[in-house]
Amino acid sequence: MSLLSTLAPKEGSTHYTKRLGRGRGSGLGQTSGKGGKGQTARSGGKIRRGFEGGQTPLMRRLPKFGFSNVKFETKYSVVNLAQLENFTGEVTPETLKKAGVVHYFPVKILANGKLTKALTVKANKFSAAAKAAIEAAGGKVEVL
Repeated sequence: MSLLSTLAPKEGSTHYTKRLGRGRGSGLGQTSGKGGKGQTARSGGKIRRGFEGGQTPLMRRLPKFGFSNVKFETKYSVVNLAQLENFTGEVTPETLKKAGVVHYFPVKILANGKLTKALTVKANKFSAAAKAAIEAAGGKVEVL
């Protein structure tokens, strides 16, 4: 029969447990290895990459750069048939600019409104309906 004083657990079956919150000298005192206060001290307190506590993140403070296709888009000045009703004879982008209808070139004619006169309209682009309406009124269409 073995003596109670010689009883011990089998070698390797037990492990040292960390003693938390037992003074700074232990290396795991004060906050018990959990860091500071707030969101990071909480269980499950994960913060997404780049988050700066509500301050505008660096990636949003820096200016955007790189390729943008908007610079290369062709912007047309739009003129409707109702606006062409005030003109007679030949209508060109230059006459439209003199009249203050457009401010920049190229010019596109759209079929908003009605045209009753026969006009010769010169522009960079026409909608299909505008082209048909000008020709129906007895006018001519010239694409520049």
